[in-house]
Amino acid sequence: MLYRISVLIGSMLVGCVSATSPKTASPDEPIRATPCRSAQGFGDQAPAPTESAATQRSRAPTNEDPTVTDGDKYHVVLENDHVRVLHYQDKPGDKTHQHHHIEFVLYALSSFRRRLIFPDGTFKERDFTPGDVIWMPAQTHIGENTGSTDTDVVIVEIRGR
Repeated sequence: MLYRISVLIGSMLVGCVSATSPKTASPDEPIRATPCRSAQGFGDQAPAPTESAATQRSRAPTNEDPTVTDGDKYHVVLENDHVRVLHYQDKPGDKTHQHHHIEFVLYALSSFRRRLIFPDGTFKERDFTPGDVIWMPAQTHIGENTGSTDTDVVIVEIRGR
């Protein structure tokens, strides 16, 4: 699994990955880069207001790191000065604690429905299908699996921009 995620991340950095590759390819089979389906965040709404990415990165408290608040769901796959790659999994009805992400790209490995609840009480909700790729600005939120299927995603947090 970690091999597939690391190859997936490499492909994400140069293009997109076919929706079937992560699930069906063997470790020896290369992942094919293809045009990706992308979305503009959650729903048709504009992203939640945010400070500049540099300000967000510098002020994010350690206790709001998702690997600290929800270490049972977030697992670090790769971390360096450029990116932090997280593998996230949960089940229907699961809800995270409030946490903070710097700017990130999310790649959906499964179909699921998700709600993000922001500190001001507003929320956004949407459905994902395998292969969906979205860009999200830095933000603090609570995540909730509001569907009937497990969530399985790779999150690439972008550092040093």
